[in-house]
Amino acid sequence: MTAAPLLRRKPTGTRARAPKLARRAEVEVDVGLPYPSQRMPTLGRQMVATSQPLAAQAGLAVLASGGNAIDAAIAAAAVLTVVEPTMNGIGSDAFALCWDGKRLHGLNGSGRAPARMSFARFSGRSTMPALGWDSVTVPGAVHAWTTLWRKLGSRPFASLLAPAIAYARQGFPVAPVTAALWREQEPRYRGLREFARVFLPGGHAPAPGALFRNPDLASTLEELAATEGRSLYVGKLALRMAAAAAAEDGLMTEDDLGQHRSTWVEPLSLPFGRVVVHELPPNGQGLASLVALGILDRLGIARLPVDGVEAIHLQLEAMKLAFAACRRHVADPEDMSLDAAALLEPAYLDAAARQVSRTTASPGQRVRGEHGTVYLAAADAAGRMVSFIQSNYLGFGSGVVVPGTGIALQNRALGFSLDPRHPNCVAGRKRPYHTIMPGFVTRAGKASAALGVMGGHMQPQGHVQMILRLIAHRQNPQASCDAPRWYLSETSEVGLEPGVARGVRDELASRGHMLLRDAPTVLFGGAQVVQRVGEVYWGGSDPRKDGQAVAI
Repeated sequence: MTAAPLLRRKPTGTRARAPKLARRAEVEVDVGLPYPSQRMPTLGRQMVATSQPLAAQAGLAVLASGGNAIDAAIAAAAVLTVVEPTMNGIGSDAFALCWDGKRLHGLNGSGRAPARMSFARFSGRSTMPALGWDSVTVPGAVHAWTTLWRKLGSRPFASLLAPAIAYARQGFPVAPVTAALWREQEPRYRGLREFARVFLPGGHAPAPGALFRNPDLASTLEELAATEGRSLYVGKLALRMAAAAAAEDGLMTEDDLGQHRSTWVEPLSLPFGRVVVHELPPNGQGLASLVALGILDRLGIARLPVDGVEAIHLQLEAMKLAFAACRRHVADPEDMSLDAAALLEPAYLDAAARQVSRTTASPGQRVRGEHGTVYLAAADAAGRMVSFIQSNYLGFGSGVVVPGTGIALQNRALGFSLDPRHPNCVAGRKRPYHTIMPGFVTRAGKASAALGVMGGHMQPQGHVQMILRLIAHRQNPQASCDAPRWYLSETSEVGLEPGVARGVRDELASRGHMLLRDAPTVLFGGAQVVQRVGEVYWGGSDPRKDGQAVAI
C-alpha cells in the first residue's frame, strides 16, 4: 500500500477531503472535511493554543488547577513530545519568550555540537548529513523546560509531566494530520531498526484514530519527572545516550551532555505601528521577520489591502532581502562578525527598503527548508504569557532512537554550513543556525500577543503575515490563522493557497514571480495565537493542523 498524500486544500473554498483510512485503525474513519466552515476565536480568562488538542487540554487542566502559564506551557510541551512525534520529542531543542507579568524574558534552549565534531570529519561533502549520529546535537528541550520552571514555574515539575506519561503509557488516538505526516515519513526511516521498533508498530505508521503507545518513552518521562530533568544530562539517560553514540561511531559524550546549559537572552525588538514585535536573537532566524517588517513599514504596507497584489508582492520582496541577510550573517552569536541588532538600525532598513521594486520581482537566493516543529502559546489570568516552540528539525529528526528509551534525536547539525569562511561553519561546542522562533508582541509596555507559525523557513514568513493581519489590519486571531497564505520556497518560487484571488496570481506572475503549482498545505505552516483583548484573551488555532485553542 502506498503512502497517503499530505492533506491539501481544495480551491473554491472547500476543505480538503482525505482518503478513508482503515489500515491499523480500530474503526474505519473518514477524516475528510468536505464542507467549508468558519470558526470564531476562542475567548477566556486563561488560554492555551497548540497544534494538538490533547496537549492544549493538558495545559488548560494545569491552569484550571491553579498553575500558571509557564506550568501550562511545560505540560503542553511534554504532551506534544508524545502525541506529535512527527515534529518533536525529548531529543528536540526549544526556544521561549515569556512575559512574567512585568517584563519579557527570552530563553535559548538549543544544544551545541559535540566537542569532537569538526569540519575535517565532513571533508568532501557539500552539506551536513541529515540522518545518523553525525546529524545530532545535544537535545536542549528538556533543559529548557526545567530552566523555565525553576525561574517562573509554580507547580511540582513531576506533576507537569504526568499527562505526557499517561498518554505514552496508556496510548493516545493519532490525529489525522499527524497520521498523514507519519505515513509520509515512513519510507525515510523504516530501515532503521530501533526507530521502526518504536515508531512503526507492525512495520507501518499508525492510521488516524489508531491508539499508539510508547512504553519506553513513558519510562523515560518518569525518569525525567523523578530527577527534574537532570537524568538526560548527568544521569541514567545521559549514560544510555553516550553509550549508544559510542556503539555507532557517534561523537556525543557524557561530557557534551553534562556541559549543556540553556541561555537567558535579551529579545530583539522592532517598533511596528503602535506595537513592538519581539523575536529571539541568533542563532535562531527570528531576525528575518523583524528585518522584513522593518522594510515593509517603510514601504507603507499597512495602507495596502491585506490580500491584494501590492501587499503580497512587497512582502515577498522584503522577505527575500531578510532571508539574504540572515543567510549571510546568522550563526552562533559567539561566532558572528556582525551584531544582529545592526540589521534593525533605521539606516540599514531604509537602505534595504530602497532596493525593493514595487513592480518587478527580484531573483532572491536559496534559503534553508525544514518541516518538523510544534508551537504553543499560553496565558493566565494574572497576565503571564508564554510563546514556546520545540522541534526535531526534519520530521522525526536524525532517525537515531536511543535503545530502550523511546528518545528520537533531532538532526540539528544539518543546520551547519560546510563553508569554512562562513560564521556558521560546523565546529565542536557550537550552536548551529536554527529555524525555530517564537514570536511576541507588546503594546504600551504590556503583553499583547504570543504567536508562532511552525514550518522551517516558513516561520519568519508566517510571522510577517500574522503580524500584518493581527496588528495592521486588526483581524482576530482565528481569522488570521484561517487566511490564505503565500510561501517563498527555498529557491524563491512562490506558493499561493487556493484562497488567493486568480487576478492576484496572474499579476504576481506578470511581475516576474515564479509560481509553484499545487503547493501542498504543509508548506504554509501552522499558526497558534493567544492575544490580549481588554481583560481577557482570544485565540486561534491553525486549521492546517490538528490543534485547537482552549480556554476557561
